[in-house]
Amino acid sequence: MTSTAQIKCINKDPRLDPYRAITHVGGFVTKQWKLTLEDAIGKIERNEWEFYVDRPQGDRVWVQVAVSKYGNKYLRTESDGDEPNNLLSLPECP
Repeated sequence: MTSTAQIKCINKDPRLDPYRAITHVGGFVTKQWKLTLEDAIGKIERNEWEFYVDRPQGDRVWVQVAVSKYGNKYLRTESDGDEPNNLLSLPECP
């Protein structure tokens, strides 16, 4: 059975570099959690977890695995364009 979690924060270093990927995602279910990008991608691909982001407009968008033109996997929401804007708008994880 697939579990569901809201991503509430990210880590990206350096934060403003558009060519660097998100390194970690995190949130809170019954306790605070934080996963590496690779762990989050693996959980999605194995159908263990589904992740979503709540946007400021009040709607929920689902996170999916995407592949860059160079073959690198990364996370984006289903409504994002070329950049994972919904994820990049989240605050830094502790």
